[in-house]
Amino acid sequence: MTSLYVDRRGVTLKADGEALVFYENGERVGTVPLMPLSRVFLRGDVTLSSSLLGKLGERGIGVVVLSGRKAEPTLLLGRPHNDAARRVAQYRLSQDAAFCLGFARGIVAAKLRSRYLLTHSLRRIENAIAAVGQHMSVGSLRGLEGAGAAAYFEGFGDLLPERLKFSTRNRRPPKDPVNAALSLGYTLLHAEAVLALYSGGFDPFIGFYHSLDFGRESLACDVVEPLRVEVDRHMLHLFRSEKLRAGDFSILDGGCWLGKAGRARFYAEWEPLAERLRKKLSEAGSDLTAALAQTGAAATTFGAATAAPDAVPF
Repeated sequence: MTSLYVDRRGVTLKADGEALVFYENGERVGTVPLMPLSRVFLRGDVTLSSSLLGKLGERGIGVVVLSGRKAEPTLLLGRPHNDAARRVAQYRLSQDAAFCLGFARGIVAAKLRSRYLLTHSLRRIENAIAAVGQHMSVGSLRGLEGAGAAAYFEGFGDLLPERLKFSTRNRRPPKDPVNAALSLGYTLLHAEAVLALYSGGFDPFIGFYHSLDFGRESLACDVVEPLRVEVDRHMLHLFRSEKLRAGDFSILDGGCWLGKAGRARFYAEWEPLAERLRKKLSEAGSDLTAALAQTGAAATTFGAATAAPDAVPF
């Protein structure tokens, strides 16, 4: 399965049998078969026919619209999973403090460990990993995660070429090329998580580590935490190999944004990583399904993270 990225103004997409057809200025300019598609990403002034939207929805092909300079994502979802009991179990466990604490410990430990391995040896991250099992509330774990993130990005900067002048993580808006690329990568990862959870029968808004927050897909935020390092590693590769360069970005309205030529290379390099991320997200969904199916035993299973912080929920 693969993704289609459309980043071009004035293009109209229509359905023609089992194909997606591109029109520009009223003329047919290209065709893509629907069969291999799993995602369609749209950016710019792109028009879709209702018949095409229907076919994409029938096939479970997620549509992600990236709007404006900030690439704010809007997701068009297909038919939801038929097993509503899965969502009922999810809602019930979201109110189980013991389950949520065990789940949160596993998520934080996995995230810290993956980042520790990428940055080799940072004592503060190592200490944070050791302390996960000692924290008795989700709130205190968030503080531990924040301290680990600060230490991590100090070490992350040491892995980048000095000419990029990366000093720390910043966003909304990102201030430099590395942060701009990280933000775009995290946005795409989060969109993949929402689509995977929705198609797997979960409510992306009801999390176990991230609490309820208006408009936030908290469960998607949960499952992407251990996977962020995959995006970080990918960005290191793009900048070290100069597939992305500072000249691909521009400063506008106080933020740093990736230009169109840079985005074309970014998407081409992103797709192999996206395939791996979808597989990991699918595995995460299977693990979560198994836990929800045994709701009585689930707290005990995830509670293993209490005694062993290296126990990972996914």
